[in-house]
This record gives sequence, C-alpha cells and structure tokens, in this order.
Amino acid sequence: MMATVRLSFSPAPVHVRTARLVGVAVARRAGVAEELLDEVRLAIGEACTRAVALHNQYRIPDLVMVEMSDSDSYMVRVIDRAPIEASIGLTKLPPDELADESLTDEALTTGVGFALLAGFVDDLQVRPVDEGAGTEVRMVWPVHRR
Repeated sequence: MMATVRLSFSPAPVHVRTARLVGVAVARRAGVAEELLDEVRLAIGEACTRAVALHNQYRIPDLVMVEMSDSDSYMVRVIDRAPIEASIGLTKLPPDELADESLTDEALTTGVGFALLAGFVDDLQVRPVDEGAGTEVRMVWPVHRR
C-alpha cells in the first residue's frame, strides 16, 4: 500500500529541521536502508534550505511544499515558487564557475545546493512546476520491504 505524506511550511529556516525529521521518519517506515538515512536527512535539508532561500530572496510568502511517498521506492518532492530562471539557472554552470566570488550568496546557495544534492542522491531530477512558477526537486531512494 502506497502512503503519501504532505508537508507545507512558511519559508523560514527554522522549519527545515522539521521537514528533515519527518522525511527520515517516513523513509525509515518506507524501508530505506539504515545506512542511507543520513543521506536522506542531508538531501531533504539541502533541498528545503534551497527552497527557503529562494522564497526569501524573491520575497515570496507562499508555502514551501514537501511530498514524501513510498511504493517501489521512497520519493521526496520539494517544491518552491521562485521564478523559474532563478530556480534552475545555476544548474547549467560548471563547478569552477560556482566558485566565482562575484556570484551573490543567494545564487551560491542555489548552485551549491544542486552540487550537494547530486552527491547525496543517485536519482535526482530538477524540473519546472507545471503551473509555471517554481521548481520541483525530486529525489528517489531504493526501499527494501521485509
């Protein structure tokens, strides 16, 4: 039976910890291997921190959305409402350009966030949200049913 947990929170850094805690609890219940739970925690935290930073940079009061579901795998979706060009623009930059000191702190948060996420998650997708504003960071981990 597939279960889905939805969480939405105001774009404040204090709520990222709650998203991480809920994400790991759902991952454990879904059957994600114990040795992957730290990666799950870090990846969810990074994706949520990125979304919060974008919302704050563009003064977007909308809620950050997180959806966690399990079926054949454990999937987490983190959805922001920042302008598309701001959300996905730095994904095309090579790593040496991400170190450019002329980039803003907010830009670095977005770009470095993707670099860190790629290190934590083998199955990572970043794509525009259908409604036109925002992006979805989709992360998937394998599950082992007992």
